[in-house]
Amino acid sequence: MGTQHTYRVIVRGTFDGLSEESRSQLLAEVDAHGLTAMQFTEEGSLSYDRTLKHFSYRLVVVSDAEDGDEMAGALAEDRVETALRELGHGYKALRSTVTDLDTMKINYKR
Repeated sequence: MGTQHTYRVIVRGTFDGLSEESRSQLLAEVDAHGLTAMQFTEEGSLSYDRTLKHFSYRLVVVSDAEDGDEMAGALAEDRVETALRELGHGYKALRSTVTDLDTMKINYKR
């Protein structure tokens, strides 16, 4: 087991084939999943709007640095697929944007 890095991953996708039950549930909870609710967590933070077209999940993933960004993205997408499947929501076209927090340069104001 190599050095562990912490990654922030944004997984974006499109809702697909939502049942009436899913649509009703998502619309009932839409206010809790807006822009103000977005945060990076291990379990993931889901955000979407009333159109129920696109969504994003923000996740924190800890993974071996040797495996790189691609593995962190794959792990995040797997978590999102599991979460959406458990909620009963259809989706398609997942894609990830990964930031390695351990290699990110921070410019401090002097």
